[in-house]
Parts: sequence; structure tokens; C-alpha cells
Amino acid sequence: MADFPWIKHYPKGIPAEIHLYDYNSVVELFEDTVKKYRDRVAFENMGAQLTFAQVDELSRNFAAYLQSLGLQKGDRIAIQMPNLLQFPVAFFGSLRAGLIVVNTNPLYTPREMEHQFKDSGAKAIVIVANFANNLQQIIHNTSIKHVIITELGDMLGGLKGALVNFVVKRVKKMVPPYALPGAIPFKRALKEGSTLPYSKPEVTLKDVALLQYTGGTTGLSKGAALSHANLVAHNTMITHWFKPYRGSSDEQDIIITALPLYHIFALTVNGLLKFSVGAKNVLITNPRDMKGFVKELSKHKFTIITGVNTLFNGLLNNPDFAKLDFSRLKGAVGGGMAVQDAVADRWEKVTGKPLVEGYGLSETSPVLCCNPLDGTHKRGTIGLPMPSTEVAIFDDNGNQLPQGQIGEICARGPQVFSGYWEKDNSDVFYPGGWFKTGDIGLMDEDGFFKIVDRKKDMIKVSGFNVYPNEVENIIAGHPKVLEVAAIGVPDERSGEVIKAFIVKRDPSLTEEELRDYCHKNLTNYKVPKYFEFRTELPKSNVGKIIRRMLREEQKS
Repeated sequence: MADFPWIKHYPKGIPAEIHLYDYNSVVELFEDTVKKYRDRVAFENMGAQLTFAQVDELSRNFAAYLQSLGLQKGDRIAIQMPNLLQFPVAFFGSLRAGLIVVNTNPLYTPREMEHQFKDSGAKAIVIVANFANNLQQIIHNTSIKHVIITELGDMLGGLKGALVNFVVKRVKKMVPPYALPGAIPFKRALKEGSTLPYSKPEVTLKDVALLQYTGGTTGLSKGAALSHANLVAHNTMITHWFKPYRGSSDEQDIIITALPLYHIFALTVNGLLKFSVGAKNVLITNPRDMKGFVKELSKHKFTIITGVNTLFNGLLNNPDFAKLDFSRLKGAVGGGMAVQDAVADRWEKVTGKPLVEGYGLSETSPVLCCNPLDGTHKRGTIGLPMPSTEVAIFDDNGNQLPQGQIGEICARGPQVFSGYWEKDNSDVFYPGGWFKTGDIGLMDEDGFFKIVDRKKDMIKVSGFNVYPNEVENIIAGHPKVLEVAAIGVPDERSGEVIKAFIVKRDPSLTEEELRDYCHKNLTNYKVPKYFEFRTELPKSNVGKIIRRMLREEQKS
């Protein structure tokens, strides 16, 4: 690997090839971690805390309870909840019982839930009560036999927990009535588990640990089967990469987890990596409440924060964010969607620290590339491939392209999955094990990779390829623009033309002003023909703008 052009740009002390498997499973990694950091706080949410020792004890109790239900090694269990202290307990407990975790977005519709549970063959579920009504509607069509229900305040302790549950259910009316006979409260499962024996199953690197379902932005969601080997190798890689963002050995790092832990980025970077190095993880249950989010941030001298472009943009547009204490902040890492230059610029001005971009997918655990975290990052790129990872650009015929040419980003490495759960995977890889990401990009002269766009989002204007990311990046640079999305719409003369959807930051913004701005910054065929102002744009559960929904609107 030493011949690859990106290696010479690695931060000092990070090798090109690393020993990946110090543990035989995520369970072994977990056991070693809780021994090292027993008395430290591992997770905090809404003012309540769990130490590493408590996570160890509670997850053991949960594992014992799951085993008492007759669940066997390899059975699937769905976890469907926002960022709560219950999540790491349920996640690690399920793995310790030898089960395969099926990460599920709590905001899924009953139809989406039914597809995922049937596809995965889940036999059990841990679900937050707010969404149990949706489960009630479809459970009879699934293999789920065991339902464990938790409420938002269950692990906040005593009076506070009871009060939160009362307000959520009775005052805010956020829990629609449901009937799930035989469902067990999460707290009862933990209590019963504490009296039951636990038998550690024999879990190996080749065993599947996680079914991480793709967003379904291009069709039905598929379960990326990630093995214990994928997750252990990935954790080793990013442990090396994140060293520049680590504090001194006697000073505990604090990471802000606003992305939901059911998202692969938050689960393995925030959840697993930062857990394994003894950091405190501050879980944000509802980051869309920007006022409450910033108030929570004010309580912590945090050292790192991860997120997506829209999250960072939202923080920057809250007037109280700039008043926070950034004295311990080492930097921020963005993924999930392109980090726009305008947002990265503003972030650095406000916090004094960089916002660097990384890149990955559910199928790759997720990190394939990340910008160096030692100050040598390159704006506008997704950075360099991880140690022991190969990334290359291919044409549509499976030929590898030279540096500088645009094509599909493909990758191979120990963090890359072996395929989708119980699917035909013949078209997922090129010969040689190269995973096709579906993203269009290039490798520049220094070995840094750039994403141009999603293959399926490319717009064809009079035979010219136009990538929405480029158009959006320019428009986002206008000081009166808050958010933007660009799509292609049919046109008799050009085949397709560009339509831009804008959320204004300044109400005085006009279409004429925006069009003039685009003409100054984009060649003519890249300038949107249509502009539409909106109060909001459709977003995924992690705040990623969904162009597909805008395209579908235009067809109807």
C-alpha cells in the first residue's frame, strides 16, 4: 500500500497498514473497555449518567433476560429508539446475548417497519412507547414474538424519570394508545435479568453483528450485514485516525452525539470508537429542538462533535451557539452528506476549530475516507482512505481510471461488508472485491478524494453532466440562503434542466437576485432554470436533504 499517492499525506504516526484484530468480537472489545474505565461516566442524557461499570452490569442483565426468552445466537433483534441511555444497554446487551442487532429508525411508518422486520426476520424488538402504536399495526405480519417497551424517562432515575414519562404521555400526548399483549417494560426486563444466569456465547469475527439498513433513497431498504470483523477492524482504523482529536490520558474526552445511534456513523464513530477510548458520550435525544440542543451544549466543555451539514448549519444560525465555551473543542467531523464550503467557513470563524469532512456508507461500517485531523485537511474533499483500505475510481465497464478522472468510487477493505442480508449480491461488487458505492468522484493530484455526486442524482442538461452538489454548494454561499436542494426536471429542448429549492435566511431574497448570483458563479447550463422558495426541505432522520422526494413531487 505504500505506493498509493495518499499515504504520503497521512498524519505523522499513522501507518498505512495496521494490525486490525486485537479482539475476536465486539463483545470482547466491550469487555476489555469496561474493565479499563469502570469508574468513568460513559453516557449522559438529559442530566442522567451511566458509568462504564453500570453499562457493563445493565447490559449483562439485559443479555441474561434475552437468553431467558429462548433467543439463540444469530437471532435478530430490532432496536427502535432515539438517543437515550437505554440504547447502549440494549445494543451491547443484545450483542452479549449473541444476537444480531437490527437498527431501526423510530420515525419509520408502519409500512417501512413491516418491510424491515420481515426482511430481517426479527424475532424480538426493543421499542420506545411513542411508536408502539405503529408496531401494533404490523406485528401480525412479522416474526416478532417478544416486545420490550421503554419510555423516554425510564433511565433518568426516580422522580425525574417518572415526571418525564408523565409529561410525555399525559401532558404532551406524545404516546398514542397501543395494544401489544405480552409486551414487557424495559425496566422489568432489566430487573428480571439481574436475577437470571448469563451464558457468554461463542461469537467469532465472521459472525454477523449488525443489520444496518440503507436509507432506501433509491428503492426498498436493504440490510447491510456487518460482521464482528467489520466492526472490530473499523474501530481499530478510526482509533488510529482520531488520535489528533484525543485529549491527554488523564483528561476525559467529551463527544456530542446528536446524530441518532441507529445511524451507522453515530453508532460506530460516536458510540463504539469513543466508548472504546473511555470518552464521555453526551446523547442528544432531539437535536431538532435547536434551542434546547444549544442549552445542553452550554453544560459541557466538549472536545468533539460529529454531524451532518444541516446540523452544523442549524447550530450556526442559533444566536446562542457563538456564546458557548469552545476552549476544549478540537474539531468537528461532518459526514452523511457533503459539507458545504459556506458552512465550514462559518464554523471555523465561530468556533476557531475546523469542520472536516469524512465519507462512508452503511455498507462500509461506515468510514472509508476522512480528512486528516492534524490541521492538514483539504477543504472540498472527503479526505484520504483509511489505513488498510483501498479506494479507486472505476468507469461503467469496471475499468479502473487514472488519477484525476471522474467515475464511480469503489472500495475494498476489512470494514467493507460481504453483502446485503439474504439478497443476490452479484451486482454489488466488481471482480477483485471492489464494492460499488454509487457515488461519483475522483482522486486529485495529492491522493485526496472528492465526491462529485450520487450517480442517480446526476442531471443531464443538453448532454452535459451537472452534479447537484456543485450547484447547491454555490447557492449555499449566498448570504441570504439557509438551505438549498437542486434536482433535474424534464425539458423538451434540453432533456433536463435544473430546478433549485431554496429556504431563505433573509426574507428579502428574490429570484432575480439569486439568478444573477448563479450566473456570476456557474457556467450557463449549470444555472437553474427554475427557483422555488420553500419554508422547509424534506429531510431524512439524520437531517440529510432527500432530493428523491422533490423529484417525485414534480412528477405528480
